[in-house]
Amino acid sequence: MPDKPTSMRAGVLTAPRSLDLQPRPVPEPGPGEVRIRMKAVGICGSDVSLFQGHRPDLSFPLILGHEGIGYIDKTGPEVRHLRPGDRVVIEPNYPCGHCAYCWQGRSNICENKRIIGVLETGCFADYAVVPASFAWRLPDTITDDDAVVIEPTAVALHTLYTSPARPGDTIAVIGLGAIGLLVTHLAQRMGYTVLAYDRVPEKVAQAQAFGAIPMAAVATTAQLSASWKEARVHTVFECAGAAAALSMAVEAAPRGAHVVVAGLSDKPSTVTEFGMNRQGITLLTSIIYQHPVDFRRTIELIASGFLKPGRIISARKPFDELASALDMACGGTHTKIVLTVALAPTR
Repeated sequence: MPDKPTSMRAGVLTAPRSLDLQPRPVPEPGPGEVRIRMKAVGICGSDVSLFQGHRPDLSFPLILGHEGIGYIDKTGPEVRHLRPGDRVVIEPNYPCGHCAYCWQGRSNICENKRIIGVLETGCFADYAVVPASFAWRLPDTITDDDAVVIEPTAVALHTLYTSPARPGDTIAVIGLGAIGLLVTHLAQRMGYTVLAYDRVPEKVAQAQAFGAIPMAAVATTAQLSASWKEARVHTVFECAGAAAALSMAVEAAPRGAHVVVAGLSDKPSTVTEFGMNRQGITLLTSIIYQHPVDFRRTIELIASGFLKPGRIISARKPFDELASALDMACGGTHTKIVLTVALAPTR
């Protein structure tokens, strides 16, 4: 067999909007870790935000990326359940498992959480090393297209479960990027009625293809309010990640409704306490997912054929075009851009 390479390509962010592929040593897995030869990685909205410089506490240089699939290339000591050649998806948020929040079953807000591609080395690279318990073996029934969006689908599942709305209820989704579309897809498949809104008509059309009721892209807050009231919307999901979207969601939500904040805007929103209290609006927050239950549920739903989340992929690019793909993603018209890193290894 040929020797394994000692150098790899890595997408390194050295300053806002300054990213290029650089040679880096191929990492070695330590105890309890596995090395993954990356096959495909998705560009997340948070990758775009980091690329644009919207996180001031970011440490440079940094290898971005956290939505990835690939094949186990090497296992470290103490790894028993995975072996070289296994196709896996990365769960990129590592809770500590022992803080007060983890013990409360709220690992998504773990105060010691490790996040690849944000707080430490990510997977925009030929190889990535992750803890073995955060590399999930994929059944053959899951295609690569569906597999590469498992992570954002787990976010959508957790977001939907944050609300007390249940199948048979009517919900509204503001912002039809990856998370908004995946909330729409999941909710529609589970029996919710979904009213979908975005300023980009093509995204509204995609939500409609998932079975949602489209709201006009030029709808005003007053028009949304009237439509949502008539439809008896139970919960509004703000998935746009824009300050104005949260203001719109709260202002337009029907009396007694819930508003789930899944967006991650770094700008302040305008919310009137008097109006929110008078209308009895309940504000809830949702970020990432619970380990390990949400990833397991997501994989099982996709493996069974119940979900087809790969339908949100709007463009594919070779890994060598990572920088231009990030520029494309900054335009806000794409729902999910996926980069092909390598072909499947021969066995």
